Amino acid sequence: MAENKSKKTTNLYNASEWAGAFGDVGTLIPFVVAYITIVKIDPLGLLFMFGISLLVAGFYYRTPLPIQPMKAIGAAAIAGGMSPAALFGSGLTTGLFWLLVGITGAVRPIARLATRPVVRGIMLGLGLSFMMDGINRMRSAPVLAGIALVVTYLLLTNPRIPAMFILLVLGIVSAIVMDPRLLTDLAAVHIGFKLPVFSLHTITWNDIVVGTLVFTIPQIPLTLGNAVIAITAENNELFPDRPVTERKIAISQGIMNLLSPIFGGVPMCHGAGGMAGHVRFGARTGGAPVILGTILVLIALFFSDSVSILFKMFPNAILGVILFFAGSELAVAVRDIGENKMDFYVMLIVAAFASWNMGIAFLVGVILDHSLRRGWVRL
Repeated sequence: MAENKSKKTTNLYNASEWAGAFGDVGTLIPFVVAYITIVKIDPLGLLFMFGISLLVAGFYYRTPLPIQPMKAIGAAAIAGGMSPAALFGSGLTTGLFWLLVGITGAVRPIARLATRPVVRGIMLGLGLSFMMDGINRMRSAPVLAGIALVVTYLLLTNPRIPAMFILLVLGIVSAIVMDPRLLTDLAAVHIGFKLPVFSLHTITWNDIVVGTLVFTIPQIPLTLGNAVIAITAENNELFPDRPVTERKIAISQGIMNLLSPIFGGVPMCHGAGGMAGHVRFGARTGGAPVILGTILVLIALFFSDSVSILFKMFPNAILGVILFFAGSELAVAVRDIGENKMDFYVMLIVAAFASWNMGIAFLVGVILDHSLRRGWVRL
């Protein structure tokens, strides 16, 4: 029994875990590249804290629990040209908020409002959003995307040849074919050991206030729906032998976001789409996040000056395919909603709003579901 539990904890020698480890790069890489090139975040601290957080999550939760950039914060930082210090400030207040909500148990009564149709609606909306984002990325190279889609569908259930490995090889080869200068760039990749820099002293009170108002507050509803309620439901359905609670997830996100800015990391969460991506490509244990975390830590410590070159090996169309399959894995989970018209209706309404804003979707879903069950609204 102990031996089986150990294998579930960190299965680092299974090809499926290695393949599944890359199931979330479709979300990770675009945000990391944008943070580095537009917001001017130091890739060393950014990747190091992602890697450390993945390692801890993999060993602690023993499931493919993901670590993702907080999307509302990331989008606002990239579009608004805010300083890295304001981003770090928002990480501190984000971490403090979720830690307090988790420790006090305040997240529990909120989570209990999320009935099955509401949760399924959030998962469906998020899954479809991933699929649409994937399709938009695939449009950058339709032929390559078409080949990658066909190959992935053919190999998804092949136990000997993980689809993700073929996708990665296809991505590397196509990247070089489309840009032969990439070989020259790769030859110039510099290997040098660096440790993350202590960044807390760069944050002023003004950065904390701006970060809270511009980043932290708008992100809270999205995190609640996607990275607390949905991820808890998803994890417990896929891995009932290794359950989590909303309280535990909230505390986890609080701790990692309080620590992340100290060494130059950005706000992070346990996004439900990330677990879907890991699982879709074969991950079943905490080994997948441990593998990805180890790779990111090594890149941060030894290749931080060459991150932009290394990530060119992942063409946008290939990232789109990965996102597409991650989204489909998340969306298909709603198949157990049943034939009750009221539940199905609530799920569809929530899904529609979730493709726009998770927080509003949660609020609309709770009000609509409550109103239908009380008979205040009739279909």
